Amino acid sequence: MKKVSFLFSFILMLLACNQKTDKPDVEQNAKRYGSITGLKPEKVAAYKKLHAAAWPAVLKKISECNIKNYSIYLKKIEGKPYLFSYFEYTGKNFAADMKKMAADTTTKRWWKETAPMQIPLPDAATKGETWSDMEEVFHQN
Repeated sequence: MKKVSFLFSFILMLLACNQKTDKPDVEQNAKRYGSITGLKPEKVAAYKKLHAAAWPAVLKKISECNIKNYSIYLKKIEGKPYLFSYFEYTGKNFAADMKKMAADTTTKRWWKETAPMQIPLPDAATKGETWSDMEEVFHQN
């Protein structure tokens, strides 16, 4: 009887896991982005300080441009600092939203602060960009 009870409980758990969540469809259909760039070693403290008090208008513009769950991580590799960013895009036109962000005067000022601290990887540098896109190879919700 214990085996039947365990099996029944296990099946109920599986069924519960397969049910649709209460999250809006927009979040379930988010496109995930990962990027990487270098960071000048002497700018690590300044970069952390700047992001510890991120400008409210910049944060608002990020949200207005349909970016959610935005994070930046710092990792030293062979003694050199690198930044990894992750975000989810929930809009319908990524290019248009990125143009909207790039046109924002406060965001432009923010980028003037952060860009000189970063060291673009060669693929981004050849395109005049700071962050290199990364390929997603695994994801689990």
